[in-house]
Amino acid sequence: MLYQEFFIVTFLFPRTWLLYVASVLIGAGAAMIWTGQGNYLTMNSDAETISRNSGIFWAMLQCSMFFGNLFVFIKFQGKSHIDLETRNVVFGALTGVCVLGIVFLALLRPIKRTTTVEDAKVEIAYRDAEGPLEAFKGALKLFCTKDMLLLSVTFIYTGIELSFFSGVYSPSIGFTLAMGENAKQLVGLSGVFIGMGEVLGGALFGILGSKTTRWGRDPIVIMGFIIHLSSFFLIFINLPTVAPFGDTSEVSYITPSAELAMFCSFLLGFGDACFNTQIYSILGGNYSDNSTSAFALFKFTQSLAAAACFFYSSKALLSVQLVVLAALASVGTACFCRVEWAGRARARAAALAAAADDKPSPSHALADADADNALHYD
Repeated sequence: MLYQEFFIVTFLFPRTWLLYVASVLIGAGAAMIWTGQGNYLTMNSDAETISRNSGIFWAMLQCSMFFGNLFVFIKFQGKSHIDLETRNVVFGALTGVCVLGIVFLALLRPIKRTTTVEDAKVEIAYRDAEGPLEAFKGALKLFCTKDMLLLSVTFIYTGIELSFFSGVYSPSIGFTLAMGENAKQLVGLSGVFIGMGEVLGGALFGILGSKTTRWGRDPIVIMGFIIHLSSFFLIFINLPTVAPFGDTSEVSYITPSAELAMFCSFLLGFGDACFNTQIYSILGGNYSDNSTSAFALFKFTQSLAAAACFFYSSKALLSVQLVVLAALASVGTACFCRVEWAGRARARAAALAAAADDKPSPSHALADADADNALHYD
C-alpha cells in the first residue's frame, strides 16, 4: 500500500512529472495488492463462507468510495477554485487514512491451516518445481481453459462499466447545464450514491452469504444485469448524448433530472456490487488451489478493459457507450451463468459418484445373504 501513499502525497506537492511517475507506480502496485487480497480472502474461506466473506470484503472496500466522495463533496461545496488550504486538508486526510490502512495491513493475522502429510509433500514438490517462468506459464494455461475464457468476458464488462461510472457518467452529469446551477456539485454527490450502492450491495450479499451458497451465484449476477440495463436506459433518456464531451445545454428525451441521475448512480453501484462479489466468490470457490493466478488474470483482464474504455470514452457519444455496455452486460452475464451451471453440474455428478461408491455391490450383497442363511441353517 506504500504506492497509494506515494500517489496521494504527490498532490500535496503538485508536479507534472511526479504525477506521471506516481500514476505508473499506482498501476503496478494495484496489480499486486488486488491479487494478494484475493488470495488472502480465498485462503481464509471455504466453499461455505466464500460468498459471505466476498460480500463483507466488498462492502468494506467500497466504504472508501462512499465516505471519500462525501468528504470531498462537503469540502468542495460552494468552491469554483480549489485553494491551497482546501487541497492540503483533503489530501492530508487521505494520507492519514492510507497510513492507518498500512498499519492494519501489517497487523493481519498469519494464515494457519491444518496440513496433512500428503499436502505437505505436494507443497514441497510444488515449491521445488515452480519458479517465476513456470508460474507465468501456468497462468497462461489457466487463462486458456474454457471456464476462464468465458469468465474473461465478464471481467471485461466489469472493467468497462468501472471506467464508465467513475470517469464518464459522473462528469457527464456536471457537463449537463440543464441540471441547474449546482450541476458541478452533483459530480461528487454522484460518487456518494455510487458508493452507497456498492456498500449496500456488498453488505447485503455478505449477510445472505449462506443463502447464496445454496441458491447459487447466478441469480445475483442476473439481478445485477437487470439493474444495470435499467440504469442504462434511464441514463439514456436523462442525459444528452454529447454530455461526455464537455458543457452542453442540450437535453435528451426528458428534462434532465438531478434526482433521477442520483438514482442511476445508486443503481450503477449496486449492480457493480452484484457482479464483483460473485466474481470473487466464484474465483475463490472454483480456483482455491490456484487463486493467485486466477485473481491475477481477473485484474489483468479488467484493467485492460478499463484502459480501453478510457481511450474511446472521450470520442464516443453517450448513446454509443451505453449500447456497448448493454451488449457486454448481456454476453458477460450469459458467460458467467454458463460457468456457474457447469460447476454445479460437475458437483452433482461427483456427489452421485461418491454415493454410488458407498453403496455395496450386488455380488457383495448376495454373499452376505448366503452367509446369513448358512449361519441360520447351522
